[in-house]
Amino acid sequence: MRFRLMRRNVLALLAVSFVLLTLLVSTRVLMVPDRDANAHAAHVSVDTLYDDPVKFKYDSLPDLTKSVYSSNYRQFLLNTQEFPGDPQLVLVVQVHNRPEYLKLLIKSLEKAEDVQGFLLIFSHDYFSEEINTIVQGITFCKVLQIYFPFSTQLYPSEFPGQDPRDCPRDLAKDEALKMGCINAAHPDSYKHYREAFITQTKHHWWWKLHFVWERVHAMQGYSGFVLFLEEDNYILPDLFHHYKLMVEFREKKCADCDLLSLGNHYKLNGFAGLSNKVMTTGWMSTKHNIGMAISRELYYKLMGCNNEYCTFDDYNWDWTLQFLSGTCIPKPLKVLVAQGSRVLHTGDCGLHQKQNCNPQLAAQRAEEEHQKAKEGFFPQTLVLTEAETPVHKAHIKNGGWGDIRDHFLCKNYAKRL
Repeated sequence: MRFRLMRRNVLALLAVSFVLLTLLVSTRVLMVPDRDANAHAAHVSVDTLYDDPVKFKYDSLPDLTKSVYSSNYRQFLLNTQEFPGDPQLVLVVQVHNRPEYLKLLIKSLEKAEDVQGFLLIFSHDYFSEEINTIVQGITFCKVLQIYFPFSTQLYPSEFPGQDPRDCPRDLAKDEALKMGCINAAHPDSYKHYREAFITQTKHHWWWKLHFVWERVHAMQGYSGFVLFLEEDNYILPDLFHHYKLMVEFREKKCADCDLLSLGNHYKLNGFAGLSNKVMTTGWMSTKHNIGMAISRELYYKLMGCNNEYCTFDDYNWDWTLQFLSGTCIPKPLKVLVAQGSRVLHTGDCGLHQKQNCNPQLAAQRAEEEHQKAKEGFFPQTLVLTEAETPVHKAHIKNGGWGDIRDHFLCKNYAKRL
């Protein structure tokens, strides 16, 4: 019996490896243009690639997939003639499928001081005409859209989507082995099997990090921080002003700060008194995962932990980052935190909550918070009020990331972009 089980596990592993290899090879083919295209590209400057946007085709899955890879290759930049020059700040927005919240974020960005110097990068894992139309309607700064090529939308009945041959989430392992479902040997730490919609966000976040720093042409020569946002965020008008103050403060008084946190999850009560205050502390998932600004140096540190990120059994990117801080990254990450948040969280819907969403109410609350805080905008200097020693704070991992197919795909983003 034991020999049969071992043989079955080996066969399952070989099958998984074959599926993933086929997947990666096929996507590689989609990314690489044919010989004629290469010959043409040799006679065309890189800038001309931006002059020809890809027209998305939604009619069929192959057409949609081709549109995704073509767009990532061409990297068409909107509004380059209106806003020439290098970006003063790069913001990356992770977008799923909440268009009303996305509109609210864009409305807040339009009101930001010096927004004409921003480069907005929207990273999509759901592809629709509605969302593309919203983003492509932006006229106040340069805009680039990138598309997560391993979206479950592109793989509706196979990995990395939900394969009908996958084990049901709550099936006992011995029953799964008897059934012979694909991932029977690899439940998570809590004996549950993967759910594709759960794993996608962590995949997308890691892929996005690689792609932005390594593949985005418009990032070449950029030496500043990249500010990471989500579609249900809302920024205050003095975000760029405060960002510059924090960068200057870090250079002069906190050279060992690894990253900046321009947001927090508190409301703006007492904002006027907190507007110019910052603190330093160890990075924590529940406190510093909003309005997070990452430098290229920190990006390289994280890439040194590619294996650890991709195998840690937690479907949350931010809890995984907290695990890396003080383990794979020996010195716990130190963050410079804005106590008066410049980034608000508006979403009342998310990964687990999909009912009773009310974007109109979210917009009303954001505007109320905005008005409450406006007297504290644009402080002249920053004051350090607390300086905590960063320590590694372990937590109970949340699971959802036990499948070796997720591990394998995640680890290969750095190689197969």
